[in-house]
Amino acid sequence: MPRKVMIGFGVDVDAVAGWLGSYGGEDCPSDISRGMYAGEVGTLRLLKLFDKYNIKATWFIPGHSLETFPEQMAKVRDAGHELGLHGYSHENPTSLTPQQQTDVLNHTFDLLTKFNHGNPPKGSVAPWFDITNEGVTMLLEKGIEYDHSNMARDSQAYYLRDGDLWHKVDRSAGAHTWMQPLKRGQETGLVEVPANWYLDDMPPLMFIKASPNSQGWVNTRDVEDLWKDMFTYLYREEENFIFPLTIHPDVSGRPHVLLMLERFIEWVNTHEHVQWVPLIEMSNEFRARCPPPAGARMPAGFQPSS
Repeated sequence: MPRKVMIGFGVDVDAVAGWLGSYGGEDCPSDISRGMYAGEVGTLRLLKLFDKYNIKATWFIPGHSLETFPEQMAKVRDAGHELGLHGYSHENPTSLTPQQQTDVLNHTFDLLTKFNHGNPPKGSVAPWFDITNEGVTMLLEKGIEYDHSNMARDSQAYYLRDGDLWHKVDRSAGAHTWMQPLKRGQETGLVEVPANWYLDDMPPLMFIKASPNSQGWVNTRDVEDLWKDMFTYLYREEENFIFPLTIHPDVSGRPHVLLMLERFIEWVNTHEHVQWVPLIEMSNEFRARCPPPAGARMPAGFQPSS
């Protein structure tokens, strides 16, 4: 069998939602205007890029972005890209109660399903990649087939576990109370297409005043070299692998980053056996090749592909 190298873009349309829920710019008209740029300019530039290279991506769209930029998001949908969940106002799930998480998931799931002509989303990215302990169960109950928030692997999909238990260091208690290994929970039927901060455009290339680790003035060729080195190692060492990238119209819709993406895409395309695919195809390929363990909790209503 020929080797299979699956690479794809997950596009997080944070836009105004990012400044409302995570970036600390909710009271700053200038920061809100940067979100407008992402929705009205960056999105269209990325659509043009993907059309140029015949790439179908996965666009993870917060509910706020869907309702604020319906015309631009319709262009994404009508171009045949996959649509996935990404919260409503990019609110970090770890700051919400379980009920608030449920309310956000139900509302955004319904919004995206209606917008996509009755086709429900199959994938989800937690804002800030911060899925909660109860998040796995919520996604399974909603029928979500894959998550793209966890990082236990970088080049291979895997099944998420539910119920991992670890002990935080409590310096007010005896050391014996925390000197215990992590206990693994039960594997579920929810596929993890792993996220990776090193394959994310935002930390090095977007300035956020409230985020101490954001930079924004990193040379794009440094990021390009990092991505190329990661791909080169995997292409040399692993027969089959996946390479999911996370980009944002806020960042990759900028001219200097678009030029980097063009160079990177053209370089990747010099390699044999490479397929550019939406993330659902990475999930489906893994599920077909590696069925979940017997008795694993499956996404509600899940029907295996024929």
